[in-house]
Amino acid sequence: MQQGKVGVVFYVSVAVASLFVLWGFLMPDQLADVAAQALAFITKTFGWYYLITTFLFLVFALILAFSRYGKIRLGQDDDEPEYSYFTWLAMLFSAGMGIGLVFWGVAEPVYHYLSPPEGIQGSTPQAAQAALRYSFFHWGLQPWAIYTVSALGLAYANFRKGRSNLISATLYPLLGDRVNGGLGKAIDSFAVIATVFGVATSLGLGAMQINGGLHFLVGVPRTISSQLLIVLVVTVLFLISASTGLDKGIKYLSNLNLGFASLLLLFVIVMGPTFFIIEALTTTIGSYIGNLIPMSFRMTPFTERTFVGAWTIFYWAWWILWSPFVGSFIARVSKGRTIREFVTGVLFVPTFLSMIWFSAFGGTALQHEMFVGRKISEAVNEDMTLALFVMLQQLPLSSIVIILATLLIITFFITSADSATFVLGMLTSNGSDHPKKSIKFIWGILVSAIASVLLLSGGLNGVQTASIVMALPFSVIMILMIISINKALKEEVKEMERKERRRLQRIEKWIEEEGELRP
Repeated sequence: MQQGKVGVVFYVSVAVASLFVLWGFLMPDQLADVAAQALAFITKTFGWYYLITTFLFLVFALILAFSRYGKIRLGQDDDEPEYSYFTWLAMLFSAGMGIGLVFWGVAEPVYHYLSPPEGIQGSTPQAAQAALRYSFFHWGLQPWAIYTVSALGLAYANFRKGRSNLISATLYPLLGDRVNGGLGKAIDSFAVIATVFGVATSLGLGAMQINGGLHFLVGVPRTISSQLLIVLVVTVLFLISASTGLDKGIKYLSNLNLGFASLLLLFVIVMGPTFFIIEALTTTIGSYIGNLIPMSFRMTPFTERTFVGAWTIFYWAWWILWSPFVGSFIARVSKGRTIREFVTGVLFVPTFLSMIWFSAFGGTALQHEMFVGRKISEAVNEDMTLALFVMLQQLPLSSIVIILATLLIITFFITSADSATFVLGMLTSNGSDHPKKSIKFIWGILVSAIASVLLLSGGLNGVQTASIVMALPFSVIMILMIISINKALKEEVKEMERKERRRLQRIEKWIEEEGELRP
């Protein structure tokens, strides 16, 4: 078991993260002001860029799934998948969406129902349909297409071509040996910093949600102090898990997460308005598919509404920030799968699971809001972290289920942070599959510290601002990654075709020789 040595990438990225932590703890108000100015500039200037780029990732992923490249294996031709399909999906789903789905599953549809996009009047049936449609949109194909691109590039470079686990290795077909020099180190440093802020964003959300659950259960006050204490306690837990390695801690926690989430989802579907949920899912899938392209390119230059910037662009930036982390993790557990199997598994299965989740949780909340007269919207307006628990309170056995939901958030929190420390350790240890525990611990502490800083400097607004600002430079790297993957696959297919032609020529020559030897 060889452990990689740390180098320039580790020291540069640790320095940047540490300076940000110091800035946030010493001058949180100044950090909030600067971040807000940067957010306003990027949203106004580059909003269109985020929309076009993200749609490009989706198109590229779909082309890969149904093209001649689909038969290429992420590994050698005789490699078999390392994990079962269920465990594979559990691991990528826990790392990719966990905390976010629980946090926004009720809050986002209800919020959109009250303040819908596209000029729709709030609190109407049309607003309810748009609310679920945009929830599907923000958690559906585009996010998983972003993950698909980064994960595929890493898995192909590592398992097929024998290169390192570093983001820079995915650009070798485009940049050549320059990825081993200063340019490659800069790319990997950007990837690490993006990962740190992406994971810190989710941990900030997770701490707020856990605080909401504990407030609902035992009256823990909803304050920054409570959230910082939660971050501290959970940091200790995920560092313990991180010390056990990929095949123990993360694997077991991922299966536990999927089990908890499945139980909670099944409970809501069965004990909630079952047929309403099924009809909402069916209707919204059709609406989502039919409106996918208009939603993907929707800007509001003529009305100056803020919905796209506050929601869609935030989400696209968040997923881009998560892509080096989730991509590295998905690549690590996907050896032996074909490109077609990989893309369909990463792109379509989690998208459909997200749709079911929002239909169940968001649909139940909307049904109670619209037809039962339970004003879940009041909880959303007061504090989004309470929305899930207020909705669950309307169902039987609510106390038990709220405890289960809080445990689910905690295990998702631990799994995401555990996975992040592994990936950050790998990225800063020259791509080693077995980074040192000390390196993982350093990153675990820094990520938690940044999550704390974001909470101190603006709560949810601070968390969202960090995502949009930090994602911009890494999105450029992802565009280069698409070009590089396409070039590498074209060259491989050409080489395969040349080998096949030579094989056929040898067969033809042998047949001719055999024919000449016969009397």
